[in-house]
Amino acid sequence: MSPVPPAPETSGPADGFRPTSGWCAPQVAQELPGLRLLVTEAQVRRAGSPTGAAPPDLLARLRELSNRMRGATAVAVRSQPVPAAYRVFFRHIGLDPDVVRTPIEAAVLERMLRGGFLSGGLLQDALRIALLDTGVPVWALDARAVEGPLGIRASVAGERLGRSQHAPQLPAGRLVVADVASPLAVLFGALAPGHEAGGRTRQVVLFAVQVAGVPDLYAEEALWNCRAALERR
Repeated sequence: MSPVPPAPETSGPADGFRPTSGWCAPQVAQELPGLRLLVTEAQVRRAGSPTGAAPPDLLARLRELSNRMRGATAVAVRSQPVPAAYRVFFRHIGLDPDVVRTPIEAAVLERMLRGGFLSGGLLQDALRIALLDTGVPVWALDARAVEGPLGIRASVAGERLGRSQHAPQLPAGRLVVADVASPLAVLFGALAPGHEAGGRTRQVVLFAVQVAGVPDLYAEEALWNCRAALERR
């Protein structure tokens, strides 16, 4: 299987896994048809800390992906259907994907600069592998810091990113992933301080952002891959 394969394996979602669809503010849904948030929860059943050293199987998978993502393969990523869909979406929301890179292109660029996909620990490696396998980005929040269902909306004047005392202020109109109380992440951007999964986190909320042109199977597979990597004993 190559990075961003022509079709993801169906052994996960086809076996009964179905993530929850997050809500989307009506104005956002009208302006950005096809934008969808998929959400699932996962328990970190691996030994050790989510931010600690990754287990051997994830390290081996990163090495395999590093070896396959070379030269021409890396250059061709942006022209593949799923990465191309994210490039189109970035332009729709006013981001130049050649300046603010899509998650998959940022990962590929990092591989080329560093000579491989370097391990960032258990959770980060699980998220990275899910992205590389499907082209669909996944983020993780500490489940204890999430109140109610997640969705996508625009921020309002005076809002802050998260509920910690260090939460930065957001400009009005920024697309965010939010729970019932506050924004928890900038769409395709930073997570709210104090809401990200930490060293003692054992339950995470995983969310994937799907855009027009990305088949449901890819987004579901990305979440399933990440959850399976975290829950494997």
